Amino acid sequence: MKPVVSMIEKNKSLSRFGFSFEHGGAHTARTMMLEELRALLTYVNCPEVDKNDYFRAIVDENCLGKRSGKTRALTYRHLVDLYSLDRTNALFRVLLYFWNRDIEGRPLLALLCTYARDSIFRSTAPFILRFPEGTIINRVSLEEFIDDQEPGRFSKATLKSMAQNINSTWTKSDHLSGRVRKVRARANPTAGSVSYALFLGYLSGVRGQALFQTEYTKLLDCTFDKAIELAEEASRKGWIVFKRVGDVIEVLFPNLINQEEMEWLREQN
Repeated sequence: MKPVVSMIEKNKSLSRFGFSFEHGGAHTARTMMLEELRALLTYVNCPEVDKNDYFRAIVDENCLGKRSGKTRALTYRHLVDLYSLDRTNALFRVLLYFWNRDIEGRPLLALLCTYARDSIFRSTAPFILRFPEGTIINRVSLEEFIDDQEPGRFSKATLKSMAQNINSTWTKSDHLSGRVRKVRARANPTAGSVSYALFLGYLSGVRGQALFQTEYTKLLDCTFDKAIELAEEASRKGWIVFKRVGDVIEVLFPNLINQEEMEWLREQN
């Protein structure tokens, strides 16, 4: 009989790739910080740099134009919480890979990475995604949804601030539209964002056709046929390997997973 892998063991395994399951998240204080991430990755435009280089750029060189040293340090900490900024983590290294190749897909790439690292934000996906396009999303109802997950954990003021931050992130990714009144819209999936979603599913142990039905691909507001089309495009570009014979699908990432990570995946499976 195949052994049952506990959720704790699975989370520990995924943490090696950069996933985070900390009890909290940057959205208690910030959004997914898309503008800051864009500015940082434009300023430090080299995929070979390490985490310390991002620290120096933000804190010492003030590449994001923050007013005080304390604010710079907080900004760095929040960006680490959201993206790790550590290329030894597959999650961030592959985010950079697609970030530099798919400019249009950057909002969804950032969202996918945020989802994989921020547990509070991650918990709100079922709430947002269940609404059809055109539905008005009430902030108070989102506050109630968050509070229902862990009743009494957050104060009313914190719930309000957090709901605003979370709504702002979903707006930046085009899942919501509107400045004050939020309306459910549709995200714009691209070859890069679909590839990154498939990659996250692959790291989670999913294979074949099921890769197109994971929690990550569901974030893209993308039909199965559209996701297949975009995966084929990514394969033609040489970003991933996509093969399909009838209903049998194989997706591989030979340029994106190193030997050590392949060993982890074999252990995981």
